[in-house]
Amino acid sequence: MSENSTETEWEDIVPQASPPLQRALSNRHIQLMAIGGAIGTGLFMGSGKTISVAGPSVIFVYMIIGFMLFFVMRAMGELLLSNLQYKNFGDFAGDILGPWASFFTGWTYWFCWIVTGIADVVAIAHYVAFWWPDLALWIPALTCILLLLALNLPTVRAFGETEFWFALIKIIAIMGLIVTGLVMIITGFETEGATASFANLWEHGGMFPTGFMGFVAGFQIAVFAFVGIELVGTAAAETKDPEKNLPRAVNSIPIRVLLFYVGSLIILMSVRPWTSYSADESPFVAMFALAGLVGAAGVVNFVVLTSATSSANSGIYSTSRMVYGLAREGDAPKGFGKLSSRKVPKNALLFSCFFLLAGVVLLYAEGSVAEAFTLVTTISALCFMFVWTMIMISYIVYRRRRPHLHETSKFKMPGGSFMPYVVLAFFGFIIWALTTQPDTLMALFFTPIWFVLLTCGYLMLRRNPEHAKIRALHDVKVAREHEERKARLQP
Repeated sequence: MSENSTETEWEDIVPQASPPLQRALSNRHIQLMAIGGAIGTGLFMGSGKTISVAGPSVIFVYMIIGFMLFFVMRAMGELLLSNLQYKNFGDFAGDILGPWASFFTGWTYWFCWIVTGIADVVAIAHYVAFWWPDLALWIPALTCILLLLALNLPTVRAFGETEFWFALIKIIAIMGLIVTGLVMIITGFETEGATASFANLWEHGGMFPTGFMGFVAGFQIAVFAFVGIELVGTAAAETKDPEKNLPRAVNSIPIRVLLFYVGSLIILMSVRPWTSYSADESPFVAMFALAGLVGAAGVVNFVVLTSATSSANSGIYSTSRMVYGLAREGDAPKGFGKLSSRKVPKNALLFSCFFLLAGVVLLYAEGSVAEAFTLVTTISALCFMFVWTMIMISYIVYRRRRPHLHETSKFKMPGGSFMPYVVLAFFGFIIWALTTQPDTLMALFFTPIWFVLLTCGYLMLRRNPEHAKIRALHDVKVAREHEERKARLQP
């Protein structure tokens, strides 16, 4: 098959495959997107639960999870930069492991963010009710969805600007807490019969006051706070100078985890003993209230509101790009592979936004339905772990099959010969940790249902002659790209 005939057939079957997505996200957009992806709403609202369960040992929990996910991100970075034609990690999974990997990774990632986005819409409606309790909940929920659509439809730069400011608000809030806490510690602030001091970290039962199983329970809760850390991987095709900006974003992950997670938790448990925190309150609210900040609850509510909106915004962006990529490979309806005149995958964006309307319905659900939804969000977090696992498996196979690309890479994963196996073993430990609690154990039982549905969908898709033709043309294009790159690398 000649090069020209392949290109012509590709354009006939997949409309608007060219021009490609626009590289409009600058370094500051990518850096703040990476920070926003690493700082979830769970830090502001869920850290009270992790502290009450694990005590000061939660510091080590966040450090270990952050350490492991750093290697996931380094593996993803090396793979994305090995071929700049990759739009996201679904692309390299499909190229390296086979078409099934692209299908399963892409649609699972879409499912993760859609469920998370629905939860965010529900949360946003309740956060708005803090100021306007008499307002019908469906109004802020629907307004949020329309706002997200308005932010993402114009250009990818509009999305980047929005995420920049959302992330900045989160950074200011955390830095404010750290500075305020340090002042309280230095001045020996008295609170609830205790003095603010770093000694509070070990004077109330030691660093592991709840024992080994309490430490394990901390992993079960904290791992969900890191979902979205891979977000920069979905923006690879729209990043300016990716060979410089992507490594910067990935390499700053350890600093972000140490400062924003570990730093804030150390301050929180130094100002007040860990025993004074409960799962039902936000430690940030309690901290600012102790410092005498007028309207502390309102300030933190605003920060959490922007954090939830940022999460939903990221979800809509990433799912639309993932569905666009799936459509380009024949794994989604070809209409989703079209770009607007502003180079935005409009149809894929509308498709994802439509599913967020489920959040409006859930606002009026009875308790049993709400509990079922909590189960589904846990399943979503498990599916994020599946995506991280696919990234690591892709890297292992890449090292074995394409050693020439690894050797010439300027962004090699450190410890690439053994760390992927360490990370996969760690994910196995997390799955074991999830079996220790009844609610997460139930989620483990239900998660396979999603993959059974995906398997049925994939088997049906493979029987479609048009899908087979698109995949064949796609594979020819990818093979040609690899041959051209290999030829360029040879002396």
